[in-house]
Amino acid sequence: GKPRQENERLRTQALKKAKEEKVENSKKESELLGARRELESLRKQHQKLSKKLLKYSLFKRYLEEVVENSQFRDIDDVITYYKALVRTRKDLLQSQWWHRQLLEQGKVLQQQIRAEKEAEMLQCKNNLAQLQESLEQAQSDIHQWEDRWAKAQDRAARKAMELKSLTMAIHSLFQ
Repeated sequence: GKPRQENERLRTQALKKAKEEKVENSKKESELLGARRELESLRKQHQKLSKKLLKYSLFKRYLEEVVENSQFRDIDDVITYYKALVRTRKDLLQSQWWHRQLLEQGKVLQQQIRAEKEAEMLQCKNNLAQLQESLEQAQSDIHQWEDRWAKAQDRAARKAMELKSLTMAIHSLFQ
């Protein structure tokens, strides 16, 4: 009984320990696999960066030559100057853009003003034509009234003559 129970307990413990070790080993293998993948990824990245470095080393040599043959003290000076030029160019382009916008607005405003002035001139021409018509009508009316006035004066003069003749005749008869 007792040795058997002891054996069973030991066996269960050994199985439990083996299972735990298996889980632990599996976990370590998984971590190892992840680390290998990460290492491979880092190697690839290192290769890429090495190629880039090699490619850019040409530019470094070029910039070193620029520094040797110019007023610049070092490569940072060249880069600072380049950045200033880029900023200046950006500012210039922005300024040109604003200038074009203002020019376009000016053209639109000029067209609006021209259209308004043309409309005003047309209105003035219409008013002038109406005034001209009114003047011609008034001159025509004056002419008609002058004719009537002349006729009225003529009639009045004839009536005055007739009246004078009549008065003379009556005076003659009376004497």
